[in-house]
Amino acid sequence: MSNSTPANKQLGQHWLTDAASLSTIEQAAQLTSRDVVLEIGPGLGTLTMLLVPKAKRVIAIELDQALVTNLIGVYKNLPEYESKLQILQGDIRQFDLSQLPSNYKIVANIPYYLTAYLLRLLTETGHQPVQAVLLVQKEVAERVAAAPGKTSFVSVAVQLYYHVSLGQVILAKLFVPPPKVDSQVLILKRRPEPLFPDVDAKQFFRLVKAGFSNRRKTLLNSLSGGLQLSKDETNDLLQRASIKPTARAQELSLDDWHRIYTENK
Repeated sequence: MSNSTPANKQLGQHWLTDAASLSTIEQAAQLTSRDVVLEIGPGLGTLTMLLVPKAKRVIAIELDQALVTNLIGVYKNLPEYESKLQILQGDIRQFDLSQLPSNYKIVANIPYYLTAYLLRLLTETGHQPVQAVLLVQKEVAERVAAAPGKTSFVSVAVQLYYHVSLGQVILAKLFVPPPKVDSQVLILKRRPEPLFPDVDAKQFFRLVKAGFSNRRKTLLNSLSGGLQLSKDETNDLLQRASIKPTARAQELSLDDWHRIYTENK
């Protein structure tokens, strides 16, 4: 596939053609001949070419019609691949994930501007992938995988549903055109069972969002304001959950949040 196709800056396109980096992403997906894969933003198809032989079927959704036309033209000349590949022109923000089988996987080298949306989608959808391998900004990958002391709302949200690990760092210079920052492979594996079966997600995330509403404030202050509780009520809540009122949201583990949630029900 030609890598001379000019990137569309308005669509956040950066071509990755480095063979070792592409292989790393494909290997992180741990594909088998039973897997159905949703590839978001195949672009030039450099990663697609590695995914199709390993998977049962690949559904590649691409927003840019010119790239879709290019991909279709390439795979018409590769009939052994064409039967395993479905190329769709469309926006992932309008795609219905429920049409995919229950154990589907996602592989995505997505524009940075879509990262927040996709992470939110993967936590809010009722039809989560069994695994997602995302190439994102290095800083974002680290934030999602953060341990207590450096957590954020997004790390709590994603880790509630997925085991999170970090893959290879892919330097900006390996892309054409190079983005301003390095990227990193983010690997999400769906938890086989809910971490906290008793949790109402809407109420749990309301609590967590209140806690992170001002990272510089103590939990006593942020939860009091966010949950509209008096300082005395909030202090009592935290004491019952064995959390110091002077702690800050980024210091808490998932278990800590769950104890606060349980005491606040």
